[in-house]
Amino acid sequence: MREPGTGRITFVTAAVLFCGLLAGIAAGCGPSLGPSKPVSQLTPQEARGRAIYDQDCASCHYANHSGDLHGPSLFAMYRKKYLPSGAPANDARVTPVIVQGRNMMPGFGNQLNDQQLQDLLAYLHTL
Repeated sequence: MREPGTGRITFVTAAVLFCGLLAGIAAGCGPSLGPSKPVSQLTPQEARGRAIYDQDCASCHYANHSGDLHGPSLFAMYRKKYLPSGAPANDARVTPVIVQGRNMMPGFGNQLNDQQLQDLLAYLHTL
Protein backbone atom coordinates (compact mmCIF):
# COMPACT_ATOMS: atom_id res chain seq x y z
CA MET A 1 0.00 0.00 0.00
CA ARG A 2 1.07 3.52 -0.62
CA GLU A 3 0.96 6.06 2.12
CA PRO A 4 -1.75 8.55 1.23
CA GLY A 5 -0.33 11.54 -0.53
CA THR A 6 3.33 10.35 -0.52
CA GLY A 7 3.51 7.78 -3.30
CA ARG A 8 5.63 5.57 -1.01
CA ILE A 9 5.06 1.91 -0.24
CA THR A 10 4.66 1.27 3.47
CA PHE A 11 7.24 -0.81 5.29
CA VAL A 12 4.73 -3.60 6.01
CA THR A 13 3.70 -3.87 2.37
CA ALA A 14 7.33 -3.92 1.26
CA ALA A 15 8.15 -6.61 3.83
CA VAL A 16 5.24 -8.77 2.67
CA LEU A 17 6.25 -8.40 -0.98
CA PHE A 18 9.87 -9.21 -0.15
CA CYS A 19 8.92 -12.34 1.84
CA GLY A 20 6.65 -13.48 -0.99
CA LEU A 21 9.48 -13.03 -3.45
CA LEU A 22 11.86 -15.04 -1.27
CA ALA A 23 9.30 -17.82 -0.84
CA GLY A 24 8.76 -17.98 -4.59
CA ILE A 25 12.47 -18.19 -5.26
CA ALA A 26 12.96 -20.84 -2.59
CA ALA A 27 10.13 -22.95 -4.00
CA GLY A 28 11.81 -23.06 -7.39
CA CYS A 29 15.28 -23.65 -6.03
CA GLY A 30 16.22 -27.13 -5.08
CA PRO A 31 19.35 -29.13 -5.52
CA SER A 32 20.34 -29.16 -9.16
CA LEU A 33 20.20 -32.61 -10.68
CA GLY A 34 22.78 -31.84 -13.34
CA PRO A 35 22.86 -33.24 -16.85
CA SER A 36 22.62 -36.86 -17.88
CA LYS A 37 25.79 -38.85 -18.60
CA PRO A 38 27.16 -37.81 -22.02
CA VAL A 39 26.52 -40.34 -24.80
CA SER A 40 30.26 -40.50 -25.51
CA GLN A 41 30.83 -41.84 -21.98
CA LEU A 42 28.22 -44.62 -22.00
CA THR A 43 29.46 -48.15 -21.37
CA PRO A 44 28.57 -50.78 -24.00
CA GLN A 45 25.70 -51.98 -21.81
CA GLU A 46 24.37 -48.46 -21.32
CA ALA A 47 24.65 -47.79 -25.07
CA ARG A 48 22.61 -50.93 -25.82
CA GLY A 49 20.07 -49.70 -23.27
CA ARG A 50 19.96 -46.32 -24.99
CA ALA A 51 19.14 -48.01 -28.28
CA ILE A 52 16.25 -49.82 -26.57
CA TYR A 53 15.12 -46.54 -25.00
CA ASP A 54 15.23 -44.82 -28.41
CA GLN A 55 13.18 -47.62 -29.98
CA ASP A 56 10.61 -48.30 -27.25
CA CYS A 57 10.52 -45.40 -24.78
CA ALA A 58 11.47 -42.10 -26.45
CA SER A 59 8.10 -41.57 -28.11
CA CYS A 60 6.45 -41.24 -24.69
CA HIS A 61 9.19 -40.27 -22.20
CA TYR A 62 11.77 -37.49 -22.26
CA ALA A 63 15.26 -38.60 -21.22
CA ASN A 64 17.26 -35.40 -20.99
CA HIS A 65 14.93 -32.82 -19.52
CA SER A 66 12.03 -32.66 -17.14
CA GLY A 67 8.48 -32.30 -18.34
CA ASP A 68 5.98 -34.83 -19.46
CA LEU A 69 5.48 -36.03 -23.01
CA HIS A 70 2.83 -38.80 -23.07
CA GLY A 71 4.32 -40.30 -19.91
CA PRO A 72 6.47 -38.78 -17.18
CA SER A 73 10.00 -37.65 -17.90
CA LEU A 74 12.69 -40.21 -17.10
CA PHE A 75 15.33 -37.51 -16.61
CA ALA A 76 17.20 -38.03 -13.33
CA MET A 77 14.70 -40.72 -12.37
CA TYR A 78 17.16 -42.63 -10.19
CA ARG A 79 18.70 -39.46 -8.76
CA LYS A 80 15.40 -38.58 -7.13
CA LYS A 81 14.16 -40.29 -3.99
CA TYR A 82 10.75 -41.17 -5.45
CA LEU A 83 9.21 -41.94 -8.82
CA PRO A 84 6.28 -39.81 -10.05
CA SER A 85 3.98 -42.54 -8.68
CA GLY A 86 5.40 -42.00 -5.17
CA ALA A 87 7.18 -45.37 -5.13
CA PRO A 88 10.89 -45.47 -4.26
CA ALA A 89 13.16 -44.88 -7.26
CA ASN A 90 14.89 -48.26 -7.51
CA ASP A 91 15.12 -51.20 -9.90
CA ALA A 92 12.71 -53.27 -7.80
CA ARG A 93 9.97 -50.69 -8.49
CA VAL A 94 10.92 -49.73 -12.05
CA THR A 95 11.30 -53.27 -13.45
CA PRO A 96 7.65 -54.33 -13.00
CA VAL A 97 6.48 -51.11 -14.66
CA ILE A 98 8.65 -51.84 -17.71
CA VAL A 99 7.67 -55.51 -17.84
CA GLN A 100 3.96 -55.31 -16.96
CA GLY A 101 3.11 -51.70 -17.74
CA ARG A 102 1.19 -49.28 -15.54
CA ASN A 103 -1.83 -47.08 -16.20
CA MET A 104 -1.50 -45.94 -19.84
CA MET A 105 1.95 -47.49 -20.32
CA PRO A 106 2.00 -50.86 -22.05
CA GLY A 107 4.19 -53.64 -20.71
CA PHE A 108 7.31 -54.66 -22.62
CA GLY A 109 7.83 -58.04 -20.98
CA ASN A 110 7.03 -59.86 -24.22
CA GLN A 111 9.42 -57.68 -26.23
CA LEU A 112 12.51 -57.52 -24.02
CA ASN A 113 14.64 -60.44 -22.93
CA ASP A 114 16.41 -60.35 -19.56
CA GLN A 115 19.63 -58.89 -21.02
CA GLN A 116 17.76 -56.14 -22.84
CA LEU A 117 15.89 -55.28 -19.65
CA GLN A 118 19.18 -55.04 -17.73
CA ASP A 119 20.68 -52.90 -20.52
CA LEU A 120 17.67 -50.56 -20.42
CA LEU A 121 17.87 -50.25 -16.63
CA ALA A 122 21.59 -49.50 -16.89
CA TYR A 123 20.83 -46.67 -19.35
CA LEU A 124 18.03 -45.29 -17.17
CA HIS A 125 20.56 -44.98 -14.35
CA THR A 126 22.63 -42.63 -16.53
CA LEU A 127 19.83 -40.11 -16.99
